[in-house]
Amino acid sequence: MRRRLQIVSLLSAVAGSLLPRDADARDRLYQDVNSQTAIVEASPTLAPFQHVRFCLNYPSDCKSNPTEFERIDLNAETLELLRRVNSSVNMAIAPKLKSYGSELQDGWTIAPTSGDCNDYASTKRHSLLESGLPSRALRLSVVKTPSGIGHLVLVVATTKGDLVLDNLTDSIHAWQSTDYQWLKIQSAADARFWYEIRTPARISRSGRHVRLADR
Repeated sequence: MRRRLQIVSLLSAVAGSLLPRDADARDRLYQDVNSQTAIVEASPTLAPFQHVRFCLNYPSDCKSNPTEFERIDLNAETLELLRRVNSSVNMAIAPKLKSYGSELQDGWTIAPTSGDCNDYASTKRHSLLESGLPSRALRLSVVKTPSGIGHLVLVVATTKGDLVLDNLTDSIHAWQSTDYQWLKIQSAADARFWYEIRTPARISRSGRHVRLADR
């Protein structure tokens, strides 16, 4: 009996040490997104060719409903959903380098056993659509990493800012808090169309604004 009480006490102490960290992380994210501006579209641009092919293969994922909201309420429930989908998809798909050559043997795929950033982002968007989130709030975005590599992420537009779901991390960040150069984004009005992104000021972890063009 005494040993059981010791185990229960130990588990309670561990749980107590974990919960504040989770709460702190959530509070930091809320503070982070509240200090950000939303992504601003610039000129219309060509959709990625592979996204055009994707829409032919998955037409239901490229539909838009004009009556839907363009932003979701960011609360504990929706944040947990985003974290769960981001983490589970990152775990479910093994990373694989794909070749998008002239023979068109590779394309963006939903829920493959292995794939690249395009498959991760498309699968997350599909999962969140199935969870009931509006298409207009779920926007694929093309970015460039600090090393100059093209990359695809999912941006979720919320009432407290635009959040990024990324296969390179299980953490969710506000879009301007990333180290990416933002190039183009899926239209909220029509999921088949894309827009260039106006170059933003990135907010560093120290709170200092840094123009991406100056990096």
